[in-house]
Formats: sequence, structure tokens, C-alpha cells
Amino acid sequence: MRSQLAPLALTAALAFGAAGHALAQTPAAIAPSSPSITHGPPIAGVCLLSVDQAIAASKVGQYVRTRLQQLAQVVSAELQPEDNKLTADVKAYQAKAATLDATSRQTQEQALQARAQQFQQKYQLRQREMQATQEKAINRVAQELDPVAQQLYQDRHCSLLLNRQSVLIANPAMDITSAAVAALDAKITQFPFEREHLDTAPAPAAGAAH
Repeated sequence: MRSQLAPLALTAALAFGAAGHALAQTPAAIAPSSPSITHGPPIAGVCLLSVDQAIAASKVGQYVRTRLQQLAQVVSAELQPEDNKLTADVKAYQAKAATLDATSRQTQEQALQARAQQFQQKYQLRQREMQATQEKAINRVAQELDPVAQQLYQDRHCSLLLNRQSVLIANPAMDITSAAVAALDAKITQFPFEREHLDTAPAPAAGAAH
């Protein structure tokens, strides 16, 4: 049976920004247990795993968060000067607009509007690229976690593995998230990745010979 861990993690990843909300969780968040709750005995064969927190607490998950932040800073460094220049030019135009004739005003307004639209398109493109980069990186971590979870499932003699996010309260003795983090750390701590580029269209296919 095809494992569902990767799509689970990818779905969770879609909910946060480039830096990653789930990746911001701390290892201390794993397997919480309130001291005021008395748990019943662990249910034999039932195991719990928080995919989100396993990724977030792992060394590779923390690396992904840091790398995404670095890439976001590069994007900001690219866009900020253009944004500043456009803002300054708009203010300069507004300051002198009253002294211009109607034709000049229209010409300059149209030029500024065109620049603003181009900048907005670039900004939205970079957002989509960062989203695609994040999804691809988180999916890679989820793929690394998948066999780890399967091995723990067998080693712990689980008959049922539940997503801990779907469980309100459970005996922490059934939670394998900490063990999954340790095994994932032993397997991988980082991998290289760059920002996805969505503005590079493939070359058109050559027409068939007649």
C-alpha cells in the first residue's frame, strides 16, 4: 500500500508562509502530556505520529526553515530597490503633477501604471516561486520520513498508526513522534535546494516537417 505520509505533510505545509509555520514549532512540542490528566493504559497495537512536528523538530526540518528564510531574503533584496524606486518616482510625479499639462500628466501616469503592474506581476511570481520551493522541500523531508515511520510501525508492532493532529488526547506512551525525529536525524540533516523558477518557459516544440 502506498504510504500517505508525504501528502499529509505537504498538505500541512501549504498552510504556512515561506519561513514555515509548522517548521517554527519546537521539539518541546512533541508528545505533550498534561500532568492533570490520568491516562488509561496504552492500547496495544495503536500508535500515534505527528507528521508536522516530526518534520519541524528534525534537524533537516530546521535546516529547511533556515534555508527558506535565506531564499526569502534574496527575493526581498531583489524586489526592495525596485519598489523603493517606483515609490520615489510616484511621489516625484505627484509633487509636480499640478504644473504639467494634460498630455504630460497622462503620459507619465500611464508609464508609472505600467511599471507598477510589471512590479506587481514580478512580486506575485516570486511569491509563487517561494511557495513552490517550500512545497518541494517539505515534500522531500516527508519522503525521507515515510520509510522511517514505516520501520517504527513494524518495530513497535503497531496495528494502527494515527495522525496525532486528529486525536484530542491520548496516552503519550503510544506516541512514536520522538522516535521518528531521532531516526530522521540519523538519516538526513540537510540537502541542497534553490528557489524554483517559474518564469522560464520551455522552448516551443519544432513544427512537424511537411
